[in-house]
Amino acid sequence: MNGRDLVRSVKMVGSVQGLRTVRSAWRRQRADARALPRRGAERARVPGLLVGAEPGPGGGVVRFARSELYIRVAVGGAVFWAWDGAEPLPSYALPGPAPEPDPRAVLEPDKDGGWQVVSERLTLVVSRHGAVELRTPGGVVLRRELPPRWWEPVAGGPARWVQRSEVPADARFFGLGGRASGPRLRDGVYELWNTDPGGRFLPGDDPLSLTMPVQLVVSDAGTHLAFHDNSWAGRVTLREGEEGAGSGHDRPGLCEVRMDGGPQRCWVVAGTPARVLQGWTALTGAPALPPSWALGPQHARWGFGSEREVRRVVAGYRERGLPLSVLHLDIDHYDGHQVFTVDRGRFPDLPQLAKELREDGVRLVSIVDPAVKAVPGNAVFDAGSAVGAAGAFVRDARGRAVRGEVWPGECVYPDFTDPQVREWWGSLYEERLAQGFSGVWHDMNEPVSFSAFGELTLPRSARHSLEGRGGDHREAHNVYGLAMAKAGYEGLCRLRPDERPFLFSRAGWAGMQRYGGTWSGDVATGWPGLRASLSLVLGLGLCGVPYSGPDVGGFDGSPSPELYLRWFQLGAWLPLFRTHAAMDAGRREPWEFGPEVLEHARAALVERERLHPYFVTLAQLARLTGAPYVRPLWWGAPADRGLRDCEDAFLLGDALLVAPVLKRGTDRRAVRLPQGRWYDTATGEAYEGPGQILVDAPLSRVPVLVRAGSVIPVRGADGGLELEVWAPAAGRTGGGLVVRDTGDGWEQPEVERYTARLVGGQVVVELEGGEVTCPVRVRGV
Repeated sequence: MNGRDLVRSVKMVGSVQGLRTVRSAWRRQRADARALPRRGAERARVPGLLVGAEPGPGGGVVRFARSELYIRVAVGGAVFWAWDGAEPLPSYALPGPAPEPDPRAVLEPDKDGGWQVVSERLTLVVSRHGAVELRTPGGVVLRRELPPRWWEPVAGGPARWVQRSEVPADARFFGLGGRASGPRLRDGVYELWNTDPGGRFLPGDDPLSLTMPVQLVVSDAGTHLAFHDNSWAGRVTLREGEEGAGSGHDRPGLCEVRMDGGPQRCWVVAGTPARVLQGWTALTGAPALPPSWALGPQHARWGFGSEREVRRVVAGYRERGLPLSVLHLDIDHYDGHQVFTVDRGRFPDLPQLAKELREDGVRLVSIVDPAVKAVPGNAVFDAGSAVGAAGAFVRDARGRAVRGEVWPGECVYPDFTDPQVREWWGSLYEERLAQGFSGVWHDMNEPVSFSAFGELTLPRSARHSLEGRGGDHREAHNVYGLAMAKAGYEGLCRLRPDERPFLFSRAGWAGMQRYGGTWSGDVATGWPGLRASLSLVLGLGLCGVPYSGPDVGGFDGSPSPELYLRWFQLGAWLPLFRTHAAMDAGRREPWEFGPEVLEHARAALVERERLHPYFVTLAQLARLTGAPYVRPLWWGAPADRGLRDCEDAFLLGDALLVAPVLKRGTDRRAVRLPQGRWYDTATGEAYEGPGQILVDAPLSRVPVLVRAGSVIPVRGADGGLELEVWAPAAGRTGGGLVVRDTGDGWEQPEVERYTARLVGGQVVVELEGGEVTCPVRVRGV
């Protein structure tokens, strides 16, 4: 480490704490040098030639000279394959037992000397050298996995491996968790290692806090999702293909997955985008359903500082007639930044404050960081030290608790991969509930340890339980935030069994949706950060995490009034609608940006509240089907290549198309439409798709279009449910699904199916299996 690194550390968190980060970094490097042996000489290996096969349930085992491939088609259509004896379990992505094999799928000889498994939705063909082709029922290749390669240390240790794949020349890549440069992933290298970007990030920064080896590929041949179930550090290299312009010499798209260790196993789900996400959700678990109030406007700031400031902000919303559902308290409400404490000087009676705000329709949500200050007398540290035989905290190879530097000072880290530790940690949320909080947001859980060397994490040699199997941080790092979310969610369920928990997390992994949602983390203030916000939400939805949103306004710096308003208008159409800012970024309430911004922000808030029943419906449908609230324009038409490349607009459910303003000074913008008739919700003008149109985008609003024939649940003037119906085109019908708000418990609601059609020039709305009982307002006639 040089002097520049030292100065950077001191500036980052203050002189004393900065110097401690230097010590922490040196300690981490020494621990890894002792406990992680050098790889030394390695022996390369490939599968070799095919030597035989053994059919089994849903597939079987194909043996090669130096490896074996296990194939299984599961009930529901998901396909699993793995090398070298790997099985579907253990896995942090799967919520329980692996799905049962499909008895109709049989491993049989292929005409070219290989073997194949024919299933309802996919055919797998294994070549004599170990390549695996996935074909549609019509024989079109969706993906071709080339024979893998391993590098095994001669002296022993985990083998690193690489898997190269080919996809059609027209294919587009999406997913890989939260990526600021998406949602379409261009040519490049994408790291698989959850990382705190260090205060702010821009579209070119990678990786971020929530990575996952989940790629969704869209091509003319079809849509498929490939998930390499391995939580080790790795990287994915993507290169889009190129068509031969009629010559027939296409260059396929390429994907290369390199992992530093761990099992080589993969799940694939294919079909329409809706079917793919439904299959992925069936495999990894249904999304947690946020409470109804969590779909309303939320406000946060690092640095509220006191009860007085909280009351001032809430009063400001109320006095100006602005809706507000949730207010978040950041680490500054803690006593010395120590988790599960309260600064009594600044918040003398937090339960009473929470009670009064809740009576006014505003709930409090608390930040929860995993780092525990390592000092005797700290109640959480003392209690954790007494958990089990060795305590609750992550340990090094010598058995000592790993220490890092975080906001409270020198800290230790609960090992959330230990079920006993998760149960203990979940019980601590009783203190948060007693303080009056209605939900939690997990932060700094990549996990973070401040460092002068740029990498903010624990030693890779740190030891973890990993559900009793044992292992180190190389395997546990990426699932740390996921396991923390599991601990918090299950703890809240035990403590408040009649209420659905509200939890979202900065870090996570595949399956994160089972426990809640996520948010962007510290996105940089600026127009590039605004664009990155949309990329993250779209990409995470395609990985099965439907509830997410950005820091509206950006985390750092001071947005201009125009930028703040455009960000606010985008946030109002996203699942998690939350303003947030750093301590030194100043106040971010809408009235701080002048009367014009306040007026237009009020309009966005009012429209969000009017559409609250629609967001409730989308949340319920996400739980039932896995379909994200926010979808790319190609969602219903993946064969439309123009829509595949459109990244500046999105669908909200099936009915609405939102075209946010992402560039300074824009008052008119182009919008690409999917097929069908679309109405401008502001002017009522009708347009026919597919094609591109030009629409007004004044500072007062962003363009929003609605699909003809849509039936949308909205909140009426009296607060009751109404149906807003947009007239279908002549000769066509429309409709929509409605799921009514049943409160914040676990009651299973019914899905109401409405149809809309033109009869004698009038729009007729009908409810399948019943009568329409709520008011109907027809538009677009």
